[in-house]
Amino acid sequence: MANAYHDHNLALLAHLRGILLAMGETGQVSEESHALFLERFDELVVNLRNIPEERHLGQDLICQVFHRYPQIAHLVPRDLLWFFGGDCLHFMPDEEIEIFQQLEERRYEAESNGEPFDWNMERQLLTMPDQGARH
Repeated sequence: MANAYHDHNLALLAHLRGILLAMGETGQVSEESHALFLERFDELVVNLRNIPEERHLGQDLICQVFHRYPQIAHLVPRDLLWFFGGDCLHFMPDEEIEIFQQLEERRYEAESNGEPFDWNMERQLLTMPDQGARH
């Protein structure tokens, strides 16, 4: 369960890396500094695979994505902002933070009861406009 959540965020990092790679191919960014940034990004992913608790390293990199590549800020998966927390939360409105707090509570409750938890399904349920459809 915790591994599924961790794997979910690693997949989102891989998705974001693809977006960053495409940014370099457009020629809109300095090739040298972009290559160095991608190296640091790859180091982060390797570190997270080996030591999942090392999330603080990602806070800086995700924040740098917003500052270095503002044109793709809207493409950064929101789950990554929550996953890394800290300064990344400054890029989320309060309403969105509340939804992620509810998701975390549901995830921890499911884990403590030994129940499976589908992060994406639960997120969809929480963001449905009809309050009556939530469980």
